[in-house]
Amino acid sequence: MQKRLLGKSGLEVSALGFGCMGMSFGYGPPKDKLEMIAILRAAVERGITFFDTAEVYGPFTNEELVGEALAPFRNRLTIATKFGFDTSVDPRSTKGGGPVLNSRPEHIKEVAEASLKRLRTDVIDLFYQHRVDPDVPIEEVAGAVKDLIREGKVKHFGLSEAGIQTVRRAHAVQPVAAVQNEYSLWFRRPEEGLLQTLEELGIGLVPYSPLGKGFLTGKIDQATTFDSTDFRSTLPRFAPEALKANQALVDLLDRIATQKNATTAQIALAWLLAQKPWIVPIPGTTKLNRLDENIGAASIELTADDLATIEQAAAKITVHGNRYPEKIEELTGR
Repeated sequence: MQKRLLGKSGLEVSALGFGCMGMSFGYGPPKDKLEMIAILRAAVERGITFFDTAEVYGPFTNEELVGEALAPFRNRLTIATKFGFDTSVDPRSTKGGGPVLNSRPEHIKEVAEASLKRLRTDVIDLFYQHRVDPDVPIEEVAGAVKDLIREGKVKHFGLSEAGIQTVRRAHAVQPVAAVQNEYSLWFRRPEEGLLQTLEELGIGLVPYSPLGKGFLTGKIDQATTFDSTDFRSTLPRFAPEALKANQALVDLLDRIATQKNATTAQIALAWLLAQKPWIVPIPGTTKLNRLDENIGAASIELTADDLATIEQAAAKITVHGNRYPEKIEELTGR
């Protein structure tokens, strides 16, 4: 697979990464461990070198899965994980039922030590702040990661769902290699200044949910139901009326896919790859055929005319529904 540089950090990874969360967390019950290990190793065999996890996925179980699956190939891979939540507090016990943030420097260092053990490694390649903590100045967060880099426990610093000014302030203390924000044809907020800022500063973008949490694959419609353990069951954008209204976006992708002898998912990923050479999407999957489908997107060439056609059609489509419930949405874009 082709490689890409995440900005000016020197961090080179496969053009498509692998988002591991759904194997253990978020999209229904945890999947069979041995099957997931086989999928992750198949991804390595197919040229994927960039894997994304977090301590909060499970919590802990996803990092353990990734650590076990990738241990035989560790020296040729880039593994990203995240800090920023207090996993000792049950969100259900909090006011509003939301997750509890904790990016105090001492906590960041504790999380790093625990993640290193679960990932079976002596260094974290890319360490993201998972969500911005309004109670801790971002300069202190960047300083704590800078210490970990100096100690050889972390190689690169990242931010997730951070706003433009937060990125600038953090980058001034410790260069940010990558920002991981949601970005796809049905969530385009990064185009409102963030992409321009990242280009200016030489920072890569790692879009999570590049397939719209599965919606842009064309396999979900208003009749789709979700298990209570699937977090999409709580998302306004996945309510039946929103899914029906948003189908126009899938129809657009399907028209382009037919012309290119591709799938809607492949066109959605190819569109992201065509936006900037320093964008590396991280689609996740639990199925081998979907892994191969995703990888196929990296070889699809969208011409300037193709991109213009998509842009003109997408501009006429209004996406319906918030992407998260209000409590979660508050944690994004600070």
